[in-house]
Amino acid sequence: MALYGLSITIGTLVTGLNCCLMPDDFVGARAHGDIIIGGLFSVHGKMLSSSKGYPQQPAIQNCVGFEMQGFLQILAMTHTIEMINNSSLIPGIKLGYEIYDTCSDTTLAMSAALRFLSTHNVTEEILEFKCNYSDYTPKVKAVIGDSYSEVSIAVARLLNTQLIPQVSHSSSAEILSDKFRYPAFLRTIPNDSYQTRAMAKLIHHSGWNWIGLIVMDDDYGRSALDNFGAQAVKINVCIAFKEAIPSHLSDSTVESRIDETIHTILRETRVNIIVAFLKPSLLLKLFKKVMEMKIRKTWIASDSWSVSSGLSTIPNIQRIGTVIGFMFKSGDTTSFKDYLKNLSHQDFEMNRLLDQYAFLLSDCPKRKYNELYGCVNNYSKEAVVKTSKFKNKSLRLDFLLATEQPGFIFSTQLAVTAIAHAIRNLCLHRNCKNPNAFAPWELLQSLKNVNFTYNGKVIHFDSRGDANTGYDVLIWKADADGKINFTTFAEYDTQKDIFNFASKEKENEFKHLKKIHSRCSDECKPGQMKKTSASQHTCCYECVACPENHYTNIPDMVYCIKCSNKTHWSPVNSSVCYPKKIEYLRWDDGFAIVLLMITFLGVFVIIAIALLFAKNFDTPVVKASGGMLCYVILLSILFSFVSTVFFIGEPVDFKCKVRHTMFGISFTVVVACILLKSIKILLAFTFEPNVHRILKCLYKPFTLVSACTGIQVIICTTWLVFWSPYIKENFSLPKTIIMECDEGSTVAFSIVLVYIAILAFICFIFAFRGRKLPENYNEAKFITFGMLIYFIAWITFIPIYATTFGIYLPAVEIIVILISNYGILSCTFLPKCYIILYKQDTNTKSAFLKMIYKYSSKSASTLTVSQTSSSSPSLPDSRDPVADTPSRQGSTSVSCISNSFSFHERLAARDISSTKIRALPRKRLSSI
Repeated sequence: MALYGLSITIGTLVTGLNCCLMPDDFVGARAHGDIIIGGLFSVHGKMLSSSKGYPQQPAIQNCVGFEMQGFLQILAMTHTIEMINNSSLIPGIKLGYEIYDTCSDTTLAMSAALRFLSTHNVTEEILEFKCNYSDYTPKVKAVIGDSYSEVSIAVARLLNTQLIPQVSHSSSAEILSDKFRYPAFLRTIPNDSYQTRAMAKLIHHSGWNWIGLIVMDDDYGRSALDNFGAQAVKINVCIAFKEAIPSHLSDSTVESRIDETIHTILRETRVNIIVAFLKPSLLLKLFKKVMEMKIRKTWIASDSWSVSSGLSTIPNIQRIGTVIGFMFKSGDTTSFKDYLKNLSHQDFEMNRLLDQYAFLLSDCPKRKYNELYGCVNNYSKEAVVKTSKFKNKSLRLDFLLATEQPGFIFSTQLAVTAIAHAIRNLCLHRNCKNPNAFAPWELLQSLKNVNFTYNGKVIHFDSRGDANTGYDVLIWKADADGKINFTTFAEYDTQKDIFNFASKEKENEFKHLKKIHSRCSDECKPGQMKKTSASQHTCCYECVACPENHYTNIPDMVYCIKCSNKTHWSPVNSSVCYPKKIEYLRWDDGFAIVLLMITFLGVFVIIAIALLFAKNFDTPVVKASGGMLCYVILLSILFSFVSTVFFIGEPVDFKCKVRHTMFGISFTVVVACILLKSIKILLAFTFEPNVHRILKCLYKPFTLVSACTGIQVIICTTWLVFWSPYIKENFSLPKTIIMECDEGSTVAFSIVLVYIAILAFICFIFAFRGRKLPENYNEAKFITFGMLIYFIAWITFIPIYATTFGIYLPAVEIIVILISNYGILSCTFLPKCYIILYKQDTNTKSAFLKMIYKYSSKSASTLTVSQTSSSSPSLPDSRDPVADTPSRQGSTSVSCISNSFSFHERLAARDISSTKIRALPRKRLSSI
């Protein structure tokens, strides 16, 4: 109910302006019915403007520039309503329509919307103002249109007051999906966010990143600019320039803005892709200038002009370059084409726009389609025709069929059909012949929930009021006669965000677009990355090679990817990471072969010495060398040689654990045995009682060797249990992984070596004290040399081992082990072998006793002189029969020497008489 009685008489608003036209004169087409559906279509391109370019009085101006697409959309609406009335969709109910030409102008569209809002079925068109329009019955129940988003936005604000459903067939601005601001607006096409996303995807897949953007300076253009800009940022596409052209042709600045746009295009020479969100009427002017300046680019067409016959029929239009367009997905429009073939004036109750079309055709001479379209489109006489004298004129139905655009026709049919289904749902339990059967807002609720099948497709509106039918992606192709054909090569699925191709040929056509170059900078190849400065666009850059161990495997990456793990590497400027080569001291390595030959030579020498000693086991030299003790030493050196084999080949867990421990234990046995020999030698040739007594305590062969070796075994076992060596991958080299054995604990490894060194040092001290033994039996001197070789080798090993890196690090350990083994082998056994083989005359018992006797006599004399000089000057007591005389000391020396000579048989001192050594019977000495 009305809160207050204020009303406006619409007739007065128009007729009171000294205008010769009445309100009904603005109706483009009308048909009465039980339920009236309003229609708003842009059949003309602009309003006639005053000399100053803008209105001087509040009078509605006449329109110029007949646009065939708007006119065909009106015919599609009337045809669909006629089909519904002739069907059983809404039985007993006839739909009527009242259609207005908005002339692409917001003001005229709002004037028509005011008539839609006026009260139904009154003599005067009155618009009542109420606080609640729930029970209000306006002239129309729903509105279809407008063609352009800017007009639809303005109309939607008016229709919101009564929540009259507005279903657009081509207004795609995303802002109209905002249900808070436009709750009564719906559309049978996707909104522009899907179109801009599809365009961005096409540009990205084609490898373009430097493009231009031209939009209309209105709500639709600004919305498209914002949406496309956001999509471009996501895919790293840069917009080199953005130009806005006034949306109204009547604007006096249109020409200057087009000239500025042309200048910008000429300046940006690297831009070959231009996206245009413009009306066909604006593009008509732009393309004429483009052809004049011989500009050839690739144009990305929005749905507003992608299938425009007015543009495609411009003579030589192919000279502008390639046109790739997006159009709403269409369906079967065969019935509409049949309708056009039989179209006549008698089909309409009233259709002034059809009459005007006939008038324009009569005023233009007979021409080809492209010339006729230009004549009709550029016609500048007043559009309103008040008489019916042109009703019998020819309609050139062939021309109508040639200019029909299936996408817009199909979306218009969907809009009418959706409204019809919503009305049917409401009229199932209502008498809809009564104008008050339902209010527009009730129809809106029914329309939001409508779900129907049309031409095999399920149609419904989503929560934003959009019917996401998808897009056809097409390309303009000229035939032999120069006629442009719209060839669809892909479909864009708005839900899955993918392009679908009907055939492989179509997909190849899509890939062919990549040959078009539109980039600020050349594409960075795989192996390079983009480097931009802060003052530049992100698309303007230089290509920099990726550093070592980094790569790029696709073009135009903004950063280089580091090789995924340490097992791969890449050179500079690489597009892939390569597996690192695994290296270790291989069996077939030349250096390893040499070391193995030296090792096997050592083993051969050990076997040869063992056989030689076995053959001469009972000779003094072999006995003096320790007898069976020699075989223990030789066997331990053999194990030490064998341990070097575990340093060669691919490291495995067993090798890592065995090689150091085998060497440590075996070489400990060697040094312990040599220490035992050093003690025995020193024991044999030492005449100092205190030292002699200490040496006798130390000389416990089995105990000494077992104790020394046992300690090393404990050290190695602890090492293996708690800090066991393991296989290690060394990634320090850029292209190689070195497989090596990590000691597990450097401290444990050091303790093993230090322990051997301590034993060797003690051995060295004992051997050094016995360095002045008999010339032919100076084993202590050779032991000293052997220990010196060992110390030199291992002292040299420490810095070399610490600084050596790579696969030959195990070779350093092998070398020092070989030097140690050969040092012991050479100094301990080779002199004995030389005597056995080449000095057999000295390898007899008699020769050996003679050497002992000579050495003992010399030692006894030295000892006597020493004792005489240090004793009291008084004579010895003649009563002491056991007084220490030189002769007695000499006898003791012989006893110790003889004891030392046997090495395995202790000779009691009692076997040597206390007489002077020179009085010793030769037979007795011989037995010793």
